Amino acid sequence: MGSEGKKMPAMIGAGMVAKTHVAACVASDAVSLKGILSRTPSKARGLAESAGEAAVYGSVAEIADDESIDFAIIATPPNVRRELVEPLANAGKHILLEKPVGRTFEEAREITDLCKAAGVHLGIVFQHRVRQASSRAAALVAESELGALALVEISVPWWRDQAYYDEAGRGTYERDGGGVLISQAIHTIDLALSLTGPVRSVSAMAKTTGLHRMEAEDFVVAGLEFQSGAVGSMVTSTASYPGGAESIVLHFECATLHLEAGQLRLLRRDGTQETFGEETGTGGGADPMAFTHEWHQGIIENFAACLDGREKLVSSGEDALVAHQLIDAAIRSAKSASKVELSP
Repeated sequence: MGSEGKKMPAMIGAGMVAKTHVAACVASDAVSLKGILSRTPSKARGLAESAGEAAVYGSVAEIADDESIDFAIIATPPNVRRELVEPLANAGKHILLEKPVGRTFEEAREITDLCKAAGVHLGIVFQHRVRQASSRAAALVAESELGALALVEISVPWWRDQAYYDEAGRGTYERDGGGVLISQAIHTIDLALSLTGPVRSVSAMAKTTGLHRMEAEDFVVAGLEFQSGAVGSMVTSTASYPGGAESIVLHFECATLHLEAGQLRLLRRDGTQETFGEETGTGGGADPMAFTHEWHQGIIENFAACLDGREKLVSSGEDALVAHQLIDAAIRSAKSASKVELSP
């Protein structure tokens, strides 16, 4: 730990989301970014300069051997997660991992089990959970004053141009594990399931539209049955020009919760309405990074507090498996053209 009592993370990866993590660390009083590792050293040096006194690491082993490092932020494509997590976890380094945990449900479970066996915390960057509106929605659901949940509507009408998928490996099963579900919609799926509870069965169609040249899917529509007895729909896309805000609508007996663009509207059956949070950019359009670093900062600070036992982890590896299981089941349902039951 640093001399000022701050936690000392190292970051691995210098891609699209790395700047957001650096900005979050620089703005935080809880952490001090110790260094950055990237397969492209020039990118690591540029990020290190923007972080002040951050170092540039030459290997994962250097991070594993650095006793001053409290945890590692891993922001790489998912195809290299296992080879990074294993030596770090075995060295006692806690892991804060960008979504997804792995390319498949099985891979995600293996990484989660690996960290558990090593006795280290595994946090997942599902930053939508720390929005003010999301926290308020979770509190309202927990209070159980809304009655039984009956209907769920999940919508991710995003847009990515072809240049986005022209990057080597993007939208492939080998590097990313899939398309819109695991790379974009997983954020909204995770948040929705944290409010609804798990899904019992899914019936899905997954396709690649004529608007993209890519291996995996850019459009998925699914019917959902929840363990609670509720039913729902899920529509996700990166082919919906010009791209709009993702939304989660939960219809309860006594009220409807509508989460969209970082804002919550509570519509009670007696006609009264309440609004929480401020409308913000979400990265649903042509610029994938059109959102604030403050949500990542909230996740990073929560993880640092978790290591001291001061806070409960916002999103753990175990939590993330719920979303991974639904994504896996939806793709299997689409391939088999049949309903797929999820394990309890």
